[in-house]
Amino acid sequence: MTTGQPKISAVILAGGQARRMGGTDKGLTLLGGRPLIAWVLECIAPQVDELFISANRNLDQYRQFGRPVLTDISPDFQGPLAGLCRAMAEATHPLILCAPCDTPFLPHDLVGRLANALDESGADIALPVCGGQIHRAACLCHRNLLSGLVHFIGQGGRRVGEWQAGLRRIEVPFEDEHAFLNLNTVDELAASEKRINAG
Repeated sequence: MTTGQPKISAVILAGGQARRMGGTDKGLTLLGGRPLIAWVLECIAPQVDELFISANRNLDQYRQFGRPVLTDISPDFQGPLAGLCRAMAEATHPLILCAPCDTPFLPHDLVGRLANALDESGADIALPVCGGQIHRAACLCHRNLLSGLVHFIGQGGRRVGEWQAGLRRIEVPFEDEHAFLNLNTVDELAASEKRINAG
């Protein structure tokens, strides 16, 4: 829960097709005996005031996590921006955090650091940067960007980076490169399983 700043809504993106993981539903894939999305929920929920799950299949299973489940308006898997767009439309708070379901090791101070940077800079969106890489899918932005995002998607835009390139951005440095690890493949999942088991 945030304090002393505008309230924050969040969406965890679990609506993709996960082609690199054989089409399995990544959010429900197990890591350490728990679905990947459970790891992200556990980290993000205490940091925000409202939380949605964006999903396009296995909806009943996602509803069991006790959060509102939002499906994309279009049924043709338009990508992560479609999930963010739907969450922006449903959110009740002025800021919205976006986080992918396949990043189980996100920092527990992610939201606070992004929110401080956003407030101090006057930017539209705050993006974490680690090891020289911008992690575009784990971002905090103003909900009033919704109309522009709707227009971008309506014009055929799908790439997160392309949409963000048109915004005033602030990049926020983080030190732990492992924190933003995306588990996109079976091999990456297996490597993280070994890391967890090794303590």
